[in-house]
Amino acid sequence: MDKKIDRREFLQIAAAGSALGVGGLNVLASGGNPRRSRLISPGCRKSKVKVARIYMGTPSSDYWPKPNLDLKKEVKFYESEFAKLKGQLSDVEFVVNELVGSPAQVAKFKSKLEDVDGILVIHLTMRTGGVVQELLKSQKPTVVFAVPYSGHGWTGFGALRKQEMGAKLECMLTSDYKQLAAAIRPFRAIHHLREAKILNVTTRSFAGYAKSMKDKFGTDIKQIGLNRVVDAYNSIDEGQAEAETRTWIKGAEKVVEPPREDIFKSCKMALALEKLLNEEDATVMTVDCYGTMFRPLCQAYAFPCVGFTRLNNMGLGGICESDLQSAMTHIIFQGLVGRPGFISDPTVDESNNSIILAHCLGTTKMDGPDGPVAPYKLRTVMERQQGVVPQVQMRVGQKVTQAKLVGTDFLPYFTGEIVDTPVSLKDDRGCRTKITVKVDGDVTKLWKNWSSGLHRVTCYGDITKELGFFCRFKDIKMVNEAV
Repeated sequence: MDKKIDRREFLQIAAAGSALGVGGLNVLASGGNPRRSRLISPGCRKSKVKVARIYMGTPSSDYWPKPNLDLKKEVKFYESEFAKLKGQLSDVEFVVNELVGSPAQVAKFKSKLEDVDGILVIHLTMRTGGVVQELLKSQKPTVVFAVPYSGHGWTGFGALRKQEMGAKLECMLTSDYKQLAAAIRPFRAIHHLREAKILNVTTRSFAGYAKSMKDKFGTDIKQIGLNRVVDAYNSIDEGQAEAETRTWIKGAEKVVEPPREDIFKSCKMALALEKLLNEEDATVMTVDCYGTMFRPLCQAYAFPCVGFTRLNNMGLGGICESDLQSAMTHIIFQGLVGRPGFISDPTVDESNNSIILAHCLGTTKMDGPDGPVAPYKLRTVMERQQGVVPQVQMRVGQKVTQAKLVGTDFLPYFTGEIVDTPVSLKDDRGCRTKITVKVDGDVTKLWKNWSSGLHRVTCYGDITKELGFFCRFKDIKMVNEAV
């Protein structure tokens, strides 16, 4: 049985840190992670990602990859490769482990496929025709992993993907065994979405959108009223809020505009947001901070920005402006690669084929909870000249992917490289945290193809392969706007 660590247990760990005069952020900033894996949110992880691992091969003395191949030895070799990847698979349970050589053998365990998140097929030999087709009848997302010389089955995989029952099939033809972990990432994203719960602090109605997300992905989105947030804020221990305040100030390169009192209020709000997630067994928080919650919450108490950064650093989610589409995209990114997203208001510079991605809220752990902490200053929200936000200096030279899930079936995206981080105090135009991204492709085509609003979500790394697998499995049209 897998060891489950719920949110309440996590908070006890965090509270113990605060009792020693160490804020929750400090535990994470030092590179630690209470859940021991950046791929598992410290939020409501109700179960592990369930995967069926199928070794596809038959014994023979006269065909590829070589005569008299020892299948048991092959399986043992792959088990050793999986053991090397245990840090990336600590949230995965292989509920089916079978060596299969014919479609008839699938029948023995077919009922076990009903509850899996995905099927990983490891191609070992030739003469296994019909096995993949039989597995696809389960309608589960399926990835075939095939190294060179495993057989000639790959010649039919392309055609199989085009068939109706092959819609949930992807293949990885590679000698890089580390890609065994990558093959499972789309299953994890599907699992994360099904278990995720988003809290939306607003008075606006979003029932239609919430129903569509629940119906397709299983994600719960719940409305939270002002009184719940205020009650949580007032319940926070002043000593814990003070410890959190000291941590943020000590970690900052500089405190520019905000007075210490505002930093204290923001840190108290940060702890309140985490408390609400705990009470609701939720994973993501968003606030209508520029709408219905601007005056009664942000101005009367505190802006949620520090709290959002803190949640993102922990492997949870803090999302600006009640942007539910960005919240869903954020969950997908975390499921695929264990890293948070950076929501932005883009502006284009055709002179150098770049797009500047700007938002006041920056996340200091864009590599994930176990990654390094980026330098930051504490600033006010630029447009309002109020509140407290971390102005984060991201990493120049870093490849990034930007995307947004629009509705249930469309995902525009592009990739690029960070070439500048214009966050100097003299550069006061636009939002506080900014990255200039040189676009892979044509930025002119990008802006001409742009649709579906302003906000997009940026993740460290070129994750288009994993994202493409996910979109195929969930029947989402993925479009590169820059080509």
